[in-house]
Amino acid sequence: RASPRAPPTARPSGRGEMAAGCERLRDRHGARWTLPFRPPLCLACAVETLGDGGASLVRKKHALCRLRDALAWRALPVVQLLAPDERGCLCLIGTLFGKVLVQLIVELKSEQYLRCILDESQKELCKATTRRGSLPTFTLLGKLADAVPVFADILVVEHSNLVDHLLVGLMYPNEGVKAAICYLYGKLYSSPVGTEKLSAHFEERLCGLFLNTFGHAQTKELQINCLGLLKELLKSDRFVSILMNNPKPEEESENSDLLEGENPLPLILKKLLLTRDEMLQAASSHCMAAVLVHSPSRYAPAFIHADVPEFLFECLMCNSEILIWSVYCSLLLLTEERLFFSKCHTVYGIESLVRSLQNVLHLNNVELHKQGLLLFTEIVKRQPVEIKLFTNRGICIDAIDVLMKTVDCPVLEVVLEAVKAVAAFLRKDHLSSPPVPYENLQKLLEAVLKRCVDLSPPHCSNKHEVSQEILCTLTKLLVISDVSLSSGTCCVCRLAVELQSDPMAQENAFTAPCSESKETLSNFSEFLLRICDSLCIPMVMNYLERAVSSSVMEVFISALNTLFTVVPNMRDKFSKKLEGVSSLFTVFSALLYSNPALNQACSSFLCNLCLSLYSATEKERTCSQEEMSELLQKSLPQLNYTIAESLLLLAENPEPLSLDQSLCNHQHCFILLLYFAYTLGDRFVPEAELFLAIRNFLLLAQDHRDWPPTYVLRAVLYLLAVCQDKGKALDSRILDNLPDLSLVYIHCPLLLKFFLHYPELMGRFGHQVLQLWFSWEDCNRVETEEAAFGTSDQLNNTNPLLPILKSNSSILLILLDLVCSSSVEVAQKVLVALRTFLEKNEDVFVCDLLRNQFLQILQQLLVESSSVSLQANRNLPILLSLLFLVQLRSKGMRELDSTDFKLLHQVSNLCGKCRPKDIDLLQPSLNFLYCSLHQTTPCSQQRAVAVLLSNVSLLELLQKVLECTWMWSFPSEPTYLSSEDALLSSGWLLAASLLIYQHRYNTEVRAILVFGSMDFIVQFLRAILRQNFSSLLVTIVQNTAQGATQSQPSSLEDAALHPLTTQQVFSLVVSLQNLLVHKDLLLSQAVVACLETLLEYLYVRNQDVALHVASQPWHRFLLLTLLNGSQKSILQPEILRLMTLFLKYQSSNIISQKEIGQILQEVAEANLLELPEATSQALHLFLCQIQSSHCQVEPVQAQTIQTLLEHLPEQTSTCAKHQDIMYPFAGQMPLIRKVRVGAVTEVEGILNLLLLTIFSQRQTAQKVG
Repeated sequence: RASPRAPPTARPSGRGEMAAGCERLRDRHGARWTLPFRPPLCLACAVETLGDGGASLVRKKHALCRLRDALAWRALPVVQLLAPDERGCLCLIGTLFGKVLVQLIVELKSEQYLRCILDESQKELCKATTRRGSLPTFTLLGKLADAVPVFADILVVEHSNLVDHLLVGLMYPNEGVKAAICYLYGKLYSSPVGTEKLSAHFEERLCGLFLNTFGHAQTKELQINCLGLLKELLKSDRFVSILMNNPKPEEESENSDLLEGENPLPLILKKLLLTRDEMLQAASSHCMAAVLVHSPSRYAPAFIHADVPEFLFECLMCNSEILIWSVYCSLLLLTEERLFFSKCHTVYGIESLVRSLQNVLHLNNVELHKQGLLLFTEIVKRQPVEIKLFTNRGICIDAIDVLMKTVDCPVLEVVLEAVKAVAAFLRKDHLSSPPVPYENLQKLLEAVLKRCVDLSPPHCSNKHEVSQEILCTLTKLLVISDVSLSSGTCCVCRLAVELQSDPMAQENAFTAPCSESKETLSNFSEFLLRICDSLCIPMVMNYLERAVSSSVMEVFISALNTLFTVVPNMRDKFSKKLEGVSSLFTVFSALLYSNPALNQACSSFLCNLCLSLYSATEKERTCSQEEMSELLQKSLPQLNYTIAESLLLLAENPEPLSLDQSLCNHQHCFILLLYFAYTLGDRFVPEAELFLAIRNFLLLAQDHRDWPPTYVLRAVLYLLAVCQDKGKALDSRILDNLPDLSLVYIHCPLLLKFFLHYPELMGRFGHQVLQLWFSWEDCNRVETEEAAFGTSDQLNNTNPLLPILKSNSSILLILLDLVCSSSVEVAQKVLVALRTFLEKNEDVFVCDLLRNQFLQILQQLLVESSSVSLQANRNLPILLSLLFLVQLRSKGMRELDSTDFKLLHQVSNLCGKCRPKDIDLLQPSLNFLYCSLHQTTPCSQQRAVAVLLSNVSLLELLQKVLECTWMWSFPSEPTYLSSEDALLSSGWLLAASLLIYQHRYNTEVRAILVFGSMDFIVQFLRAILRQNFSSLLVTIVQNTAQGATQSQPSSLEDAALHPLTTQQVFSLVVSLQNLLVHKDLLLSQAVVACLETLLEYLYVRNQDVALHVASQPWHRFLLLTLLNGSQKSILQPEILRLMTLFLKYQSSNIISQKEIGQILQEVAEANLLELPEATSQALHLFLCQIQSSHCQVEPVQAQTIQTLLEHLPEQTSTCAKHQDIMYPFAGQMPLIRKVRVGAVTEVEGILNLLLLTIFSQRQTAQKVG
């Protein structure tokens, strides 16, 4: 402890004085020397003990440990005590040399003390008897160089003689000394000053000695310190050059087993790779990368010749992230040397790389993922075509799986590298080994595109630059990723195209001969088109709409261009899919770029697109396709004008004697681009400006009498048609001397409107344009679309001729002329158009105009043609069908004029010249005659009947047609009316009408229709079931010759019912009952009417038979079947009429009093005002029948009946109205159950016709069935 008598400023002045003072005042050094430790430490005592030569070693060690702890934990008080006394510090340094000196010097921060240490070190090295004893000195210098940055500079500048001791120490056979010296060298060369000062020293003296030491190192300590020194040396390009060009000494070339080769460094590093020590392997591969990074082409061959890549690939099977990273870096640098691939190191190591990537993906190290993918990308991209990389299909599939997993990585940078890897991987030489894994490739591409869609704007707008790089790389999946490579690195589309020329890839071997495999090239190519259409193209277009990038556009346009050849048979379909996707304006604008690659890509794409669109629309004009292809290929790359300049270009006048056709070629090329752009809906030029430019172009062509080629002229006409509404008045001169219209015709509604809109053009080209229009039109498609669209706007869009006809009815005359003068196919199409027009437009003037034209045509045909020629005329049936449609279109009752009667006369004469088998002529003719009888007033009707009945040939023909009812056979279950069915139906309808009106007007008859006995009529009705009502009438089998003697009645009942028999009556009733079971509305109403007529006839002839027939128990079952448990069926008119019939003939066993009450209750609950007219009439008859039959009804029911009768609407005339008439069209009209309800009157008329034949008592010379 400090003595109070001790001077406060006393301090030791030297080792001797301090020792003496401490010896005398051991316990009285003073409090200022005491450091606050537990136990307290007296710094003076500690120094004194260390300097005391007689102190024991244990005491010195204890004092040294306390002093070391003091410097470690309380360095500031120690420095404050020692720093003011320079001599004391020097004394302590000398005492502590080699112990805690390093830490002390660091804290003192003075170069003076560093020089002191170097001086002492020099003395120690000089007096050391062996280099082993110099180890502490080398260790101390190394630690000081590590702890004090300026120490290395002071050493090499002021104490360079110490470096000689380092060289001597490296030659000493002790690896501990060598390790310490290498460590110190590493620190010296880590300093820029040391690197500069020791540069010559390394080249002249150290390099060979260091490589020898490194090569023979056995201990890990020496190997690590050598690697540390090598790492510092490899930072200098000069040192790398010295190391890699340092040959092996000749005296070692024969005896050394380690160094085999010209350069020992690659072999030394290779040796470390074999140690299986991951730390040494990582350091070794890191040093390789440090060498190669200076110049891969210069230094890589040495490592490759030493087979270092083989061992690098083997190191990838470890779990050390540091080692894997180092190996990735080294291999990545080696890929820049072609020798790396020619020595087949990649073929050997690709499996290890794929396995490594599989393991790395489980680690949470993004940089490692990126580096591994980058290495994979470079290998598959640089691999020579002649050397197969994936010799094992399993490794190829594993590589695809790895790429799919990396594509799904959530880190954007990894996804970018993965997309690049996929683009490089998709090469024919990587995948053409059979069998090609097409399904795996499809999954990979789908995953890439879907991932890129997720990462494309606006999904990741904050990553704009990365997104652009992804899109650019993505589109390179579709084209060559680097055109400068001689190997031709291919895209996926180019891959599909190249595989088409490989028979093994098409067959895809290892597939059983009789089995179907999905892994085919055709399936892959079709998938490629679908995925590009659904994902890739929309994504890139969406990006280009936000930010135009020339690089992305170039690759994208090249991609689209390549897609034309992926699936050749889908080329036209792909071209149509580009509608609305690829803006020709965007592509055309890209031609203005100074980028030659972009210009070439755009030119090629536009050429392929235009040719594909042209071939799809002009399949029959292939001769001009070669000329167009030559024009586009030659002129498109030169068409670098703006839109305004291009429009002015069309008005330029080429020199008359100029041999240079470039101006004309540019004009024609631009017109073709405009044409195809407008067909795709891309109207990038205003219509008014375009119309003016095209007009000027045509006028110049007129002046020079030099028309452009036909394919250019077709484009010109189309553009005129498109712009006709926006342009000024048409100058008719522009189409003077126009070549044959069929050569330049384009099947387009706008072109049709263009020629028919202007009177001067319609007069010159109307007939030919309509002829061409219907020649190109698809009749079946038009009829299908007309049936599908209900509104007029939709129909006009489907058939553009309809609005033109409505605005200009004179076109109808041209169409009628086409019906007669054109081919059958064209005439049929005209008929479809006219029929649709007549159905949708109520224009009486048009109908009158058509009748006059029909009359002239028919008169001419009948005068000029014989019966044989009429039957051979295939256009005549179509003309007659149209005539019938015109007549049918005239609704309401109207007076027949002279034209109508002339038409009746001509058509009836035409029918007389036909045979029953001339169905095409007779069907529309009979329909027309029948329609003419019913759609007129009674006065005109009487005259029309007289005209028809006076035509003997018509009646004879009708006789023959009706006789065919018993001769023709019919299918058992027809779905639609056959032509024979339709003709028979028309014949019976006309015969029924003539019969009714002849009786009504008592018209004179010049011919008789003769049929067989009543057996055939009954058989006719019974056969209706066997034929499933396949016709509006049924088949009658005639088994009695005409004029045969009729059989006499066999009983009194039969005599009363003559010409019927009782058996025939019951047979007829059963047949009619069975027809009711069909529950067909039209049929049911007709059958009920027949039953009414039959019972009336029976009641007059034999009341007992009539009442017996009406009371058959089967009628009740029939009524219950019709009701079918539904009360709503009661209000059906045919059921009400049937119940009225039973009440009329007192059939109480059929409908009881209780059931009548239920019916009345149901009727009372119905809304009588909403009932249809037919139902209201039937209900009125039913209620009146209840009152008149004196049924025993309760007073409440009677009051209900009276109330219902009062509330029913007033009844109109019950005579049949022929508003909706059923006309049988062969092959078109569905079965009777699908016909409108209004047609019931005519079916009823036919059945009544048969009953009238049976029941009539007229005194007439006719026998009509």
